[in-house]
Amino acid sequence: MSEVAVLGAIKRYGSVAALDGVDLTFADGEFFGLLGPSGSGKTTLLRAIAGFISLDTGEIRVDGTDIARIPVHKRNIGMVFQNYALFPHLSVAENIAFGLDVRGVPAQEIKQRVTESLDLVRLSGLEERRPRQLSGGQQQRVALARALVTRPQVLLLDEPLSALDKHLRQEMQVELRRIQRQIGITTIFVTHDQEEALTLSDRVAIFNKGQVVQAGNPRAVYERPVNRFAAGFLGEANFLDGQVSAIAGGEARVALATGGEILVPAANLAVNGTVLVALRPEKISIEPATSDLSAAPNRIRGRVAAAIFSGSSLTYRISVGDRIMLVFEQNKSRAPLPEGSDVTLEWPVADNVVVMP
Repeated sequence: MSEVAVLGAIKRYGSVAALDGVDLTFADGEFFGLLGPSGSGKTTLLRAIAGFISLDTGEIRVDGTDIARIPVHKRNIGMVFQNYALFPHLSVAENIAFGLDVRGVPAQEIKQRVTESLDLVRLSGLEERRPRQLSGGQQQRVALARALVTRPQVLLLDEPLSALDKHLRQEMQVELRRIQRQIGITTIFVTHDQEEALTLSDRVAIFNKGQVVQAGNPRAVYERPVNRFAAGFLGEANFLDGQVSAIAGGEARVALATGGEILVPAANLAVNGTVLVALRPEKISIEPATSDLSAAPNRIRGRVAAAIFSGSSLTYRISVGDRIMLVFEQNKSRAPLPEGSDVTLEWPVADNVVVMP
């Protein structure tokens, strides 16, 4: 397949920088997720790679070749759009064959490659159906087969599963990953769904205001966000701010603005410096209030403001001083802690991540 390198990409619309100096490399055979809020630049980058828009500055290289002057139809890049863009008057087989027809591929080869693509996406036997006769998941597979039948170097996916309900979307995540691994194609996809990005991606990049905030392995980005935006966008996070009062043994003691103290890893911290700590809600254990807060390094008291049941888990909203902290707990056999009750929150030192504001 192919490696894609984006070098110093800038794209402006008036005073707005849709892309503001983006540098990213998508490795051969990698499944790479782009995520960020609307208008952050991720779809602009996808469309620039496809050739639908031109960069103001920068390069996009596929296997070392600058593709700026290569027209869309000659870039050998497959794309699946958010709404699938199937031709309603054509059958499934005709939709899949469309790209081969316009390339002048012989009829016998078209038939063979359409059959192979149908097998790949598990739609054999539905060749003669029209798109309106298919479920949402089946339509998505037809769009994927149409993109892959031309044997592109790179596959681009723009919110490919957003039109599906939750259960079907989860099924299609498994299928999409299976297909991508089977053919080994370099795949770049845009999503707003953080869980989807974590599930599918070998690596992810978080975009904001046209820039890459953080990129890397999904688990590393989730567990060790570099700043408040990355921590808050990829999943939920509690933010604790305070001042370093002492440093010893590789740990810093932080006096919290809400009252109380916690210990955090001391790397690059200084006494009297201010810090912002990100803490994931699932890292926190919650128990009825105890009188001794000194038995563990990160133990604070709060009060249950709300307990929200969502089937497999509970989300607690805990009042700590003038702040609300979130705590996620798996649905256990014990009854939920009642609203208004005092509780003790506790978590390991290593789960405190010092981030930039």
